[in-house]
Amino acid sequence: MNRHLAKYHLGQIVRHRKHPFRGVIFDVDPEFSNTEEWYHAIPEEARPRRDQPFYHLLAENDESFYVAYVSEQNLVLDESGEPVEHPDLGEIFGEFRNGHYPLQMELN
Repeated sequence: MNRHLAKYHLGQIVRHRKHPFRGVIFDVDPEFSNTEEWYHAIPEEARPRRDQPFYHLLAENDESFYVAYVSEQNLVLDESGEPVEHPDLGEIFGEFRNGHYPLQMELN
């Protein structure tokens, strides 16, 4: 199996290339690892390749906080320097420092 190196890492803040949300990476899959239903719910012309890293984000937009699952091709580094306000951040990460969140606990 071909393993792809992730461009982004845990605790980094990224934003979606096309949709107005940003979030903190809390897990990475080396390639697509969600359900077929999830994958096929994406319009075909926008569907990302499966053979790339996918990121789990504690995400936020103007209306809400949620968990997002996003392909690497659809992410860019957030360079705003602003913290993310997601209420679950404290369960995984320490205080926002130098533009990212340090891991606070060991993930399995």
